[in-house]
Amino acid sequence: MLNRSFHVEIRTPEQLIYEGDVTSIRAPGVEGNFEILAGHLPFLTALDIGEIRIRESETPQLMAISGGVFEVLRTGVTALVETAEWASEIDVERAENARDSAQAELAANASDLNRPQVEAALARAKNRIKVAHNL
Repeated sequence: MLNRSFHVEIRTPEQLIYEGDVTSIRAPGVEGNFEILAGHLPFLTALDIGEIRIRESETPQLMAISGGVFEVLRTGVTALVETAEWASEIDVERAENARDSAQAELAANASDLNRPQVEAALARAKNRIKVAHNL
């Protein structure tokens, strides 16, 4: 099988995280995970908290993201994400502390608890731990 490549850019509001030619990219859409190969039809979708998997060669590169938008055009793919962190750069201990803190807040169920915000923090922490362990 011939592996054709296409151009990908992944950006946060602060910086360009990745730019290069890949043979595939897998991302967490709000409707479920999806994978893009060269020649895919153009589309635009929202991203959820999850893992982006980039394949330039045999070994994929993994990144934890916390939502954004994903656009496929004939000229390439652009992902505009809220946050992005390479799996190899994730501080697992910090992520575990964030997870434990969020779980404790939810268990305490204080009257001033911003439940959606704490649940989102918990989901981000769990995702970072999962991506780091998938490395």
